Amino acid sequence: MSAPAARPFNDVYRAEHLSRVAFPLGGTGAGMCCLEGTGALSHFSLRHSPEVYNEPRMFAGLAIAGRPDLARVVEGPVPMWKAYGLPGAANGGTGQTWGLPRFGAAEFRARFPFGMVSLSDPALPVAVEITGWSPFTPPDIDDSSLPVACLEYRVSNISGEHVSGVLSFNTANFLTRLRTPGASVKHWERGFTLVQPGSEEHPEDEAHFHAELQGLDTVHVNTAWFRGGWFDPLTTAWKAVQQAAIVDAGPITDAEPSPGASLYAPLEIDPGKEQVVRLLFSWYIPCSTERHGQDVDNSGCGEGSSCCSSGLPTKEYYRPWYAARYDSIDAVASDWRERWRELREKSSQFADCFFRSTLPPEVTEAIASNLAILKSPTVLRQTDGRIWAWEGCCDSAGCCSGSCTHVWNYAQAMPHLFPSAERSLRQTEFHESQDEYGHQNFRSSLPVRPAAHDFHAAADGQLGGVIKVYRDWRTSGDTEWMKGIWPRVKDSLDYCIATWDPRETGTLEEPHHNTYDIEFWGPDGMCTSFYLGALRAALEMGKALGEETGHYETLLKRGVHRMESELFDGEYFFQKIQWENLRAPAPTGGEGYSPEALELLQTEGPKYQYGRGCLSDGVLGAWMARVSGLGDFLDAQKLRSHLQSVHRYNYRKDLSTHANPQRPTYAFAQEGGLLLCSWPKDEPLTLPFPYGNEVWTGIEYQVASHLMMYGLVEEGLQIVRTARDRYDGRFRNPFDEYECGHWYARAMSSYGLLQGLTGIRYDAVDRELVIAPSIPGDFVSFLSTATGYGNAGIRGGKPFLDVCSGSIDVSKISYTPCAP
Repeated sequence: MSAPAARPFNDVYRAEHLSRVAFPLGGTGAGMCCLEGTGALSHFSLRHSPEVYNEPRMFAGLAIAGRPDLARVVEGPVPMWKAYGLPGAANGGTGQTWGLPRFGAAEFRARFPFGMVSLSDPALPVAVEITGWSPFTPPDIDDSSLPVACLEYRVSNISGEHVSGVLSFNTANFLTRLRTPGASVKHWERGFTLVQPGSEEHPEDEAHFHAELQGLDTVHVNTAWFRGGWFDPLTTAWKAVQQAAIVDAGPITDAEPSPGASLYAPLEIDPGKEQVVRLLFSWYIPCSTERHGQDVDNSGCGEGSSCCSSGLPTKEYYRPWYAARYDSIDAVASDWRERWRELREKSSQFADCFFRSTLPPEVTEAIASNLAILKSPTVLRQTDGRIWAWEGCCDSAGCCSGSCTHVWNYAQAMPHLFPSAERSLRQTEFHESQDEYGHQNFRSSLPVRPAAHDFHAAADGQLGGVIKVYRDWRTSGDTEWMKGIWPRVKDSLDYCIATWDPRETGTLEEPHHNTYDIEFWGPDGMCTSFYLGALRAALEMGKALGEETGHYETLLKRGVHRMESELFDGEYFFQKIQWENLRAPAPTGGEGYSPEALELLQTEGPKYQYGRGCLSDGVLGAWMARVSGLGDFLDAQKLRSHLQSVHRYNYRKDLSTHANPQRPTYAFAQEGGLLLCSWPKDEPLTLPFPYGNEVWTGIEYQVASHLMMYGLVEEGLQIVRTARDRYDGRFRNPFDEYECGHWYARAMSSYGLLQGLTGIRYDAVDRELVIAPSIPGDFVSFLSTATGYGNAGIRGGKPFLDVCSGSIDVSKISYTPCAP
């Protein structure tokens, strides 16, 4: 069997590449539904947690007057994996619409935040294009957090005769909760609202979903679906579609509510003309049962205290930001009705600017596709505007709570697109999640409130936080903000020194927890690079504030020397396993140490290390520092050598002979990928760290962008292409790069590819635009700042900046041409 034709990057999805496409629509922290590559709507996750397999009985129908045989659901063919790839599949897809006729062919194209489906059928006199979108308006996080979406149906007459017909939208009331009676459908002039009330016992059941048509002289509304058993409601709804019927009915006022509702738009289209039907969605679910993190005694936290600033009562649950802005579904729907044109224009302005880029298409695709994470249930936003997030999403619940610092280290999109939202994470990390000793709980509580401190701090997460404060300061230009958080930053860094480097060697020797969910024993390149980056960041911030930072400077110099001389083997940085002569007791009691593990301890050291392995994250802190504007603190040639080694030893074009007893389906069989670690010079440890044989896109992108920064552009692009080949729509959703869950936050390291190729960075403190490309010649890239966004690059051999939205105050452009 020949291999399938490769799909061009940043291009159309068609045929088998449509199979898994599901493009998120919704606002940041506001809930989500997905527009599939066929035009179907699925993944309805409006109740503040993911519902990946929630595909309601909801469809648009198209009918041609007098031709019931041409009636179609306005979607392409149903992907065949749905026949036997979903829970309950053996019961035949009961209640789904998949057995209704559809268009013969579909294509999908993404221009985030817009997803476009093109439908055609040789039997029909019309073609249809569906454009799905929801507002995305950097740097304005509020307008990007609305619980709304829009579907635009553009119906084109491709025949030589006038076409009369009907486009309808039909849905069952998918909000119904049987334990709380009273579900209903409200009738409006141009739409309807599905309603599920809450109760005193279950206030979280309250939910509202509004749909209305815009851009038409007349809208017909049916809120009186047939009430009956078996398949009666869907059968009768489809019969109305077949007959090109326009039903004006409802509302039902007796005891049994309508099981669903429909909207009808008459179509009258001359040859060569088109008609646009615009469908506006909005929703309102003000309560939830989301509450995470251990409750602690707050009695010692007085008003204004840095450890108790949220003031949330101990029994409160998460409520979304929009519930503070709006008091009802009517308010949401009214605002959306009034503002959709404005917000479409702003969203289109962003898309036009972003996709004006001339960077390689695989890079543009990798960045844009992962912006979908910001619209997914991975991200929540509470009523005070603060962001709180999962690492990713299980099928029906969030996965790994608390805006996990060592995962969100990698995510570079939000700091540039929505800097104020990103700074809200720092507020939580350094206040509610940090105690008086400087210990940070790397998983914040929801609702945000003081966290418990009964587990290890995460070295990479806590030290990365110091670097991120520096980045957020330079990105925002807000020195007063940095000055206000600086005392907490010092407490945090001093805790790290005392806990993991008590001998003040400049490296982390004591056992330190990290993103692999274990503790490294002894100094290693990965976490020590975070330590050195944090020291460098503290130095720069301290100097700006006139603070004494000599201690940090001494440790930085000491650590750089030791890392380069003792943790570098001439080719790459490694870990020096150490478990004796430390402050921490040897891991010989409990902790999963069986007799055979104790035997291994004597020969190899503690379980779950990487030792002399070549770790893809081996200089991750140096990458964090570089994308944050701190530059290099380690020898550039040694860093380059390490990255070359990672590519040489860890990149695999074909994984079919690679043994992975861990979590294989991120990349396996004939697929390629970048392994987290390899052991090219020694036998692998018997029990290396738990994820070492896996492939994570978030690490692939950070390595790729770091390679590019050192001129290794083709090596970086090779990694990006391989990652995106796995997400080509055939077996995985291109808009859902998963790791420990769907829409995994680490994948937003892809945004760092912009800096990797272009070296473009804006410093709002110095009002300086830096352009230091790794690619030769002219190019156009995207730049987003706290005050606006635009295009920057090289034009005619000279640097340029074109502001597309807002303003970017530049007093100096520093341009370093690409080395030949």
